[in-house]
Amino acid sequence: MSVAGPLVLAGDVGGTKVNIALAGAGEAGAELVAESRYESADHDSLVSVVRTFLRAHESALGGRRVERACFGVAGPVVGDESILTNLPWSVDADALERDLGIRDILFLNDLEATAYGLTLLAGDRLATLHAGRPRGSTRAVIAAGTGLGAAILSEAEGLPRALPTEAGHVDFAPRDEEEDAFLAWLRARHGRVSVERVVSGPGLVAVYEFLRDSGRRDEPAWLAERLAATEDKGEVISAAALAGEVAICEEALARFVSAYGAASGNLALSCLSMGGLYVGGGIAPDILPALRDGRFRAAFLEKGRMREILADVPIRVILEPRAALLGAAQRALMARFFRTAE
Repeated sequence: MSVAGPLVLAGDVGGTKVNIALAGAGEAGAELVAESRYESADHDSLVSVVRTFLRAHESALGGRRVERACFGVAGPVVGDESILTNLPWSVDADALERDLGIRDILFLNDLEATAYGLTLLAGDRLATLHAGRPRGSTRAVIAAGTGLGAAILSEAEGLPRALPTEAGHVDFAPRDEEEDAFLAWLRARHGRVSVERVVSGPGLVAVYEFLRDSGRRDEPAWLAERLAATEDKGEVISAAALAGEVAICEEALARFVSAYGAASGNLALSCLSMGGLYVGGGIAPDILPALRDGRFRAAFLEKGRMREILADVPIRVILEPRAALLGAAQRALMARFFRTAE
């Protein structure tokens, strides 16, 4: 692997894990030179993780200093600070620069980092649900996992620029009488209902529980036992659905996929992402057969007079689990947009 110029530091900081990498500029963009994964619970701060990484990969640095770093973090970023949603760390760029001796540090929302990663994804790193007719540079990424995130990628001065959103927290919009009933059921639990109450790992479980508790579908005893024995109920539900084991799981996954498609269509309309809609996160690759069966795209297109416009939008699933890390590396190499630009 041959990279040019200085090395930069990139990170993907989540509630349970932190991925860190050294990267440089390759022929097609950022290339990772060294990378490691750390369990968040084993460290009390991001500084601790980075110092551990740099000690472990001192040989990769070859005596060079890291001048810039970019971290995608699972939480909103305001200015140069962020409080992670599912991790008791607060991160501040100025403090981190002082503690680590790195000149420039930038924090991005993790979906914003993933959006930068789109510039590096092709081939077997993507699965195409619909080839479409791409036009323009604007693309959008949506990702269901523990919650629901979204970001927009466009161009400025000939370079990619990502815009963060909190689109997962917009209101859930039911599309038929069944979803009206589901909304009422969710409102009784939570009060206001955001779209991530439905389109997320916990959302899939909520769809299942609604079908069960409302008497719409029966829960067999063997399935109740299987669900009681695991912390990841969503994985059990989706696996049973894909295997065709039981009707309640099949319907839960079908309704989840449809809601995911509808939310994706809303995002594509909101930013007119004629360059493509990309589905990221950990859930999508695991349920790829369900995303491919037509329900996702049918709901994506169900926007009345806007249907013909959305029909041209390419839809792709991100299969590369390091998309956010690659995106953070790509952003770190864009020196002109840092505070002390070269």
